[in-house]
Amino acid sequence: MLDRGTAIFIAIPMPRIYFEDIVPGSITTYGPRTITREEIIAFASEFDPQPMHLDEEAAKKTMLGGLSASGWHSCAIMMRLIYDGFLVNAASMGAPGIDEVKWLKPVRPGDALSVRLTALEKREPKTRLDMGFVQFRCELLNQQGDVVLDSAYPGMFAKRKREAAE
Repeated sequence: MLDRGTAIFIAIPMPRIYFEDIVPGSITTYGPRTITREEIIAFASEFDPQPMHLDEEAAKKTMLGGLSASGWHSCAIMMRLIYDGFLVNAASMGAPGIDEVKWLKPVRPGDALSVRLTALEKREPKTRLDMGFVQFRCELLNQQGDVVLDSAYPGMFAKRKREAAE
């Protein structure tokens, strides 16, 4: 545990991708990341302890027909892939929410998951000249290319400083 006088310094990379750099219609992919039985059970034990996420025998009796990752675990994996592949280099300001999330297929132990991120459209608010919104479609795919999770959300990104652009 740190006392009040201890300072922590975290190296934060300088953004290379700003609002102006994101092109509607562009599609990028990130991953893959292979999911293990142990991490499915660990996540479920902590956050979503339903039988289909914890126990192989119990999971066989559910509509999923076998052990599968929690949908929330799939969302967390998707977020990590987006961060590692895109947001770590972007002037991201977060998101005001998620418009939709659909869990379409179970995520199983051994699945190699990738993200396909599509920039759909951009808009600039009239009251915040320093930022813009990008509407994204985000799909999480397994190794067969099946979409296992589909989501949509508006990301907020800083604009370059006007002085730097001139």
